[in-house]
Amino acid sequence: MEVRFGLKENWQQFSLLVLVNAFVGGMVGLERSILPQLAAQEFHIASHSAIFSFIVVFGIVKALTNYFAGHFANTLGRRRLLIYGWLFAIPIPFLLMWAPTWNWIVAANVLLGINQGLAWSSTVTMKIDLVGDKQRGLAMGINEFAGYLSVGLVALLTAWIANTYGIRPYPFYIGIVFVFLGLLISWIWVKDTRSFVQKAAQESSLPLLKNPFWDTSLLHRNLGAISQAGLVNNLNDGMIWGLFPLLLATKGFDLGQIGMITAIYPLVWGLAQLGTGRLSDFICQKDLLFIGMLLQAFAILGLIWAQTFAAFAILSFVIGVGTAVVYPTFLASIAENTHPADRAASLGTFRLWRDLGYAFGAILTGVLADYFELEVSVIVIGLLTLGSAGVIKWRMMC
Repeated sequence: MEVRFGLKENWQQFSLLVLVNAFVGGMVGLERSILPQLAAQEFHIASHSAIFSFIVVFGIVKALTNYFAGHFANTLGRRRLLIYGWLFAIPIPFLLMWAPTWNWIVAANVLLGINQGLAWSSTVTMKIDLVGDKQRGLAMGINEFAGYLSVGLVALLTAWIANTYGIRPYPFYIGIVFVFLGLLISWIWVKDTRSFVQKAAQESSLPLLKNPFWDTSLLHRNLGAISQAGLVNNLNDGMIWGLFPLLLATKGFDLGQIGMITAIYPLVWGLAQLGTGRLSDFICQKDLLFIGMLLQAFAILGLIWAQTFAAFAILSFVIGVGTAVVYPTFLASIAENTHPADRAASLGTFRLWRDLGYAFGAILTGVLADYFELEVSVIVIGLLTLGSAGVIKWRMMC
């Protein structure tokens, strides 16, 4: 079969991967609004560090799985890794529904990290394989749109179900449907993209990286700058995931209002990426990353002074816009700066550092919140995000 790159030329496979990634995102959305409240209400956990343990575990496991998914993508094949990701997801909704102790919730997040690392990484890499050089930003925008729109919608839905019918078990029934459909589509209809990689490698003029791990992590000016920004981006996302619902609860908002405010951020993040991903095909990626990190930093620092529902909703919206600007641009920039033979390994390394940000963010904000106040955590994360924007401005080149 002749290999032809492009979104239009491969729309059927691309559409299937978009749908699969929506189910992958939905698995995270199951927890997004309600797990901190579940820890406090059903397991009576008061320590912020203990509550955030599920984010720490999720971030570390997903980060490591991302790396190994990138490392083995060329040998095992993308499709096989995608199917493995869904097999690991099968127990997750049942663990969340029936957990008698908090350790079961942590175990569910180990499996969730593996699921996200294998399944999301595979769909990202396969879409880049299919579209070729000219539409990477658009492809990543559509991919992240599907995933994070699903995170936001499911977070909103589970918060409403929890507020109406109770935190368990009803919100987690949706996860059973996601796992079944995701595994079915991946197993029967998704095809591997190895032939696309082979053709792209023959046509590429980019040099191979000397060491994909170290070059992506630090040594390459553009790749290193992107990796640190990815880590800080997810560091502040880990803070928002774990701390934001608790901060809102201290302001007197009920579970339904908390669900609405926390859902705005991933919903805007998801929707806006349809436009921001396309922008990275035309506008200097350095400028987009700098602006996106700057928007996040100012909005996070603004949380300190917010008091009303409208103020928090607006700040959540701005954080979503800032994240939407950087997220597809990260992936498109990694692809643009790497040879096709290195691309999966480089993407895996970037996603290793990016998702370690979840763990660092949860640990840092949990410790600061326990020893000082919730607001201190917010200030520190905001300043780190501002510093990351500075690194992009100083180190990266268009």
